[in-house]
Amino acid sequence: METDITKIVGFIRLSGLFGAIVVLALTWALGRLIREATRRLSVSFASQRLSIEQVSAFLRFGVYVGGVLLAVSSVFSLSPEVLTVLGGTIVVTTGFALKDQASSIIAGLVILVEKPFQVGDRVTFGGHYGEITSIGLRSVRLVTLDDNEVTIPNSKFLTESVASGNAGALTMLVQQDFHVAVDEDPRRVMALVGEAVTTSPYFCPDHPWTVLVEEAVVGETLALRLRTKAYVTDLRYEKAFASDVCQRVFEAFRSAEVRRPSRSAQSHAEKRSSSAAR
Repeated sequence: METDITKIVGFIRLSGLFGAIVVLALTWALGRLIREATRRLSVSFASQRLSIEQVSAFLRFGVYVGGVLLAVSSVFSLSPEVLTVLGGTIVVTTGFALKDQASSIIAGLVILVEKPFQVGDRVTFGGHYGEITSIGLRSVRLVTLDDNEVTIPNSKFLTESVASGNAGALTMLVQQDFHVAVDEDPRRVMALVGEAVTTSPYFCPDHPWTVLVEEAVVGETLALRLRTKAYVTDLRYEKAFASDVCQRVFEAFRSAEVRRPSRSAQSHAEKRSSSAAR
């Protein structure tokens, strides 16, 4: 083992150490430059934002891999003998310690090729929900809706399930539930909710939308549940869309004097049913 280590030291080119540092610094700077260019292009070409970010992820990944390989080659004389020694010594001595990093790098390549999700997607993973902001050599970064950044090792995505809300598309389906008293006219309240959805500035008319109604129990009270399914123009406006629709629905219910679920409303409905039965 000592002989192998001595051989490795003998193949290290100290003259290339400065060059390796410069290469790594340039690699980091180029990665930052690509990220900044991506941000500006995404603002200028908003409709192509996801495609731009996906290309950027590939470029940054390639730059980092190329930079690391170039830095290593400038320090080591990568002759067949050196490769044999490195394979027999470094892999054995450090392989176990680096197995997680190696699996994460391989997983990163799998993610970029198979695309279970992409940069810009809204995904749910391990109890976290948010937007994928980067796919790196070792990990994926996800920013939650309350602006917390979560770093997840790439290898985790090979063994655990992940749900993508938009699957690479700029638009995304947003679902909301509203409840009214069980004896309200379903067609009337469905029309009010539908108008609230379609008049929102964040509503995407290019996709189908619907309002579904069914009975549900709220607490211990029977009610009508109105479920909206509509697409937002840009997934970044997901919460703004939901909030705007909610406000419009509440205002419409107030103006139309739509009653919400309550014990008194349920009792009134039961009395009406009993009278109709007699």
